[in-house]
Amino acid sequence: QVQLVESGGGLVQPGGSLNLSCVASGANLDDYGLGWFRQVPGKEREFVAAIARERGHTFYADSVKGRFTISRDNAKNTCYLQMHSLKFEDTAVYYCGAHTGWGVMAQGPWYPYWGQGTQVTVAS
Repeated sequence: QVQLVESGGGLVQPGGSLNLSCVASGANLDDYGLGWFRQVPGKEREFVAAIARERGHTFYADSVKGRFTISRDNAKNTCYLQMHSLKFEDTAVYYCGAHTGWGVMAQGPWYPYWGQGTQVTVAS
């Protein structure tokens, strides 16, 4: 069973950048599709980006398209989320998820494995 640990969150000004990492242990990451989600208090977890286990196909929420990039390095068992041009509304706890299906998954219930989350705060 895979375990996921996110890191890289922090405080950044609007327009700034952050790079999140999700390190997996207990399994080979190339057996999993991956995704990033975010959540603010009082709201449901929201899809951000996903990357498939095969051929690295990616999919993004409209709200982050062109600003965020998801990638994976299976040799390092790590998934990344590069975030640029950050906005106030990007403030949230960001979670990494993993699933054993094929293709990209944009719905949280498809992900049985989650990390503990990392806080991203965009403030001036």
